[in-house]
Amino acid sequence: MNQPHTSPAAFQATAAIDPGAVAVRDIGGGNALTWGEYATQVREVAAGLAALGVGRGDTVAFMMANRVDFYPLEVGAQHTGATSFSVYNTLSAEQLHYVFANAGNKVVICEAQYVDKIRACGIAMETIVCVDTPVPGALTVAQLKALGRPDFDFDATWRAIAPEDIVTLCYTSGTTGNPKGVEISHANLEFECRAYASVMPVEFGDRITSFLPTAHMADRVTNLYLHQYFGTQITVVPDRTQLPAALADVHPTIWGAVPRVWEKLKAAVEYSVAAETDPARRAALDWALGLAARKAEAQLAGVALDEIQAAEWDKADAAVLRPLRAKLGLDQLKWALSGAAPIPAETLGFFYGLGIPISEVWGISELTCIVSVSPPGQARLGTVGKLLPGLQSRIGEDGEYFVRGPLVMREYRKEPAKTADALDTDGWLATGDIITEDTDGYLRVVDRKKELIINSGGKNMSPANIENTVKAATGLIGALATIGDNRPYNTALIVLDAESAPPYAAQHGLTDASAPALAADKNVIAEIARGVAVGNAKLSRIEQIKRFIILPVFWEPGGDEITLTMKLRRKPIAEKYAADIDRMYAPELAPDVHEPDTGTATGTH
Repeated sequence: MNQPHTSPAAFQATAAIDPGAVAVRDIGGGNALTWGEYATQVREVAAGLAALGVGRGDTVAFMMANRVDFYPLEVGAQHTGATSFSVYNTLSAEQLHYVFANAGNKVVICEAQYVDKIRACGIAMETIVCVDTPVPGALTVAQLKALGRPDFDFDATWRAIAPEDIVTLCYTSGTTGNPKGVEISHANLEFECRAYASVMPVEFGDRITSFLPTAHMADRVTNLYLHQYFGTQITVVPDRTQLPAALADVHPTIWGAVPRVWEKLKAAVEYSVAAETDPARRAALDWALGLAARKAEAQLAGVALDEIQAAEWDKADAAVLRPLRAKLGLDQLKWALSGAAPIPAETLGFFYGLGIPISEVWGISELTCIVSVSPPGQARLGTVGKLLPGLQSRIGEDGEYFVRGPLVMREYRKEPAKTADALDTDGWLATGDIITEDTDGYLRVVDRKKELIINSGGKNMSPANIENTVKAATGLIGALATIGDNRPYNTALIVLDAESAPPYAAQHGLTDASAPALAADKNVIAEIARGVAVGNAKLSRIEQIKRFIILPVFWEPGGDEITLTMKLRRKPIAEKYAADIDRMYAPELAPDVHEPDTGTATGTH
């Protein structure tokens, strides 16, 4: 049998493997689709969209939470030959105007709550389809399906799709200016899915959860497209607060998350141990986590446990750690990954000690998604694995990493000048990342080229490395922006974590968990000062944070300070908080400017 080369062809082959198996479900499985039911709905959706005039080369937009019915609608749109893409639900009407004008879509499939915003964006839509509540002037999904004509040739339509056709658009959450629409072809995705699975095995029936927005390329690849190519079972998580319940329900076999989610899982484990009231249970947890910490330290140091320590860890694993993994729902993992941003080595070490090795991946939307990874048994902490097979790379004189091969995007949609800046005539894509490669081919991401700090003494530093090192020392920090470009020393703007604030306040008897109240609380300041000092101890003197301010606000994804994918908007931050930054460099220490806890040892290297 010929191997499928487009996403619809892959879906058709996968859906035929076991039509009675569950393909997509919600938490608890009350709402579920078998592959057979799914395939029928895909055919109905494609027929309805075709009746609206949607066909090869057209675009269809989606705007909704993670839900079961997204999948037959999305895959149905693919079968018409259309380019289907999702937008972030938090986009404003003005932002939607830019994206829809660039994409050229005349159809949006959405939840009712977004209809007014879509209509206010200034781009006239020929058709809006609502997936939940009926809205005047919009179609329901049932009405869309009813439009399908008996003479629609479903099979001929999807078979006519070529590997070079554009399957999706990914709008990069640029840290400055409007996002760029990355055009990804069916050929890009086929190579991505097969190359990734050759390193990190994926099989029919593997279980995974979809909790990142479907506009995030990491969700589209690890959930939607791997699902179409290999038949994974997806459990949708519409609200990230439901993720712990979803993991306990699903017990995924393959799973990945952004660093912040891994950090929150780590904090949840630590919090549950601290809150344990049964003395025997608490003693067992402390013993097991002590051994886990020893294993983590060994891994971070690049050495193995000795025989006695390994035997002790095995005992702790059988008695405590294995049940702990089961309680988390992470006891049946074949592999786990972290990507989209650097993750602190301490977080990787923590989960390794628990018996959950995490493979860190690297990738960018312009290279479809995942570009480098190594399986857990071969992963090296602090690296993002090796380049996927079939790709070429080179490193420029300034350290920038270039990649050539089947993952390279077609272009930035309607942006020929920006495409030419990123992609040369020989097919090399400039990634914008400073990356080193060791003799074994393992890659280490230093930072974004344009974000490196050069202090007044001419020293180059990675702000991301500084920020991750400090954030790893305390779960209270939600975001940290290192300041130091053309400055004599580094300072930091620190923002508390919005999700950690309420439990922290409750645990410490504070009635006000607002950002202003916590930023001014002496115990919070002391904990942050301790964390900065602990982080500083792992940094060179020139990298250390000398002063910091705790801002009396929470930074929301998609706001002025961070993108929807949790990347810092460094230039807008520097402009917005210029007065705060200047105060940190004033000769006299202002009342709201703090220094690391001098009682905690700092590094000397």
